[in-house]
Amino acid sequence: MKIILALIAFGFIIFIHELGHFYFAKRAGVTIHEFSIGMGPKLYQKTKNGTLYALRLFPIGGYVAMEGEDEESNDPNSFGKKTIGQRLLSIIAGPLANIILCILLLIPVHMLLGVQTTTFEQVLPNSAAQSAGLKRNDKILAINGKNINSFDQLSQTTTLNKGKEMTIKYQRNSEIKTTKLKPKMLNGKYMIGIKPKMEKSYIKAPIKAIESTYNTSKAMLEFLWKLITGQMSKSIVNNLAGPVGVVGMFSKAASDGIIYFMYLTAIISLNIGIFNLLPIPALDGWRILILLIEAIRGGKKLPAKIEGAINGGGLMVLLALMIFITYKDILRLFK
Repeated sequence: MKIILALIAFGFIIFIHELGHFYFAKRAGVTIHEFSIGMGPKLYQKTKNGTLYALRLFPIGGYVAMEGEDEESNDPNSFGKKTIGQRLLSIIAGPLANIILCILLLIPVHMLLGVQTTTFEQVLPNSAAQSAGLKRNDKILAINGKNINSFDQLSQTTTLNKGKEMTIKYQRNSEIKTTKLKPKMLNGKYMIGIKPKMEKSYIKAPIKAIESTYNTSKAMLEFLWKLITGQMSKSIVNNLAGPVGVVGMFSKAASDGIIYFMYLTAIISLNIGIFNLLPIPALDGWRILILLIEAIRGGKKLPAKIEGAINGGGLMVLLALMIFITYKDILRLFK
């Protein structure tokens, strides 16, 4: 049952991505031959208004096959005949749909779990906060003279301070106090050693969902940059997960409860959205880059055959990478 839920969640994320492409391409009047979720043999298919809708065996991707997307076409309703704005919106809509899905899923997560505050639920033993005399129910008001209004701001300020001593202004009951502390490094990050109180708020939950999506996106881009530049440790690279690994994560999250399942679905959706915005051949980011170059060149297009060949080569590399990561996933399952 958990595996089925995992496959449904992963398929739903792919469906939302492709639906973004499909909706805006249809709206622009592009001829669409196929809207497919998954890869491999068809499990289900239906043709309506000239478009084949298909559900395929392996839930590792999907596609919207548009007339004239990777080849020359004289069809006035082909993708290549549409304006740069229409084509750009049709392409960027897929990743944006995944990012919006992440925000929408995180709103009920934060409603149910609550939003982290700057008031302490717990001061961890042997932490910088404990050494500075901070206690449970204390509320941080400012750090180094800068007002602190959220836990994210508290965490970010601590990180940017890079382990230097900080002046903490805090409230204990009705009394305002000041102390100094020096954050300690834990798991590669500077921390003061507190557990924040959670506040349930229907008003703050949407704002927190947007903040979480933004901060997680930044963290993902930093991770990708370190991966590309070789700054990432070998152990972390070896633990990168593909479709099989993701399904395993979904299965575990399903055991932990609906909140964790929704949270993981949101994060995986965001991963797919951010990854697809990278300017790599065969990804949406590459097509966006080509369209922007076309706009700069005054509408002069890259020949469809050349663009198609570049995308085809990029797709082969991505498939090879996917097979390799899936192979590593399977090895981990046996281990």
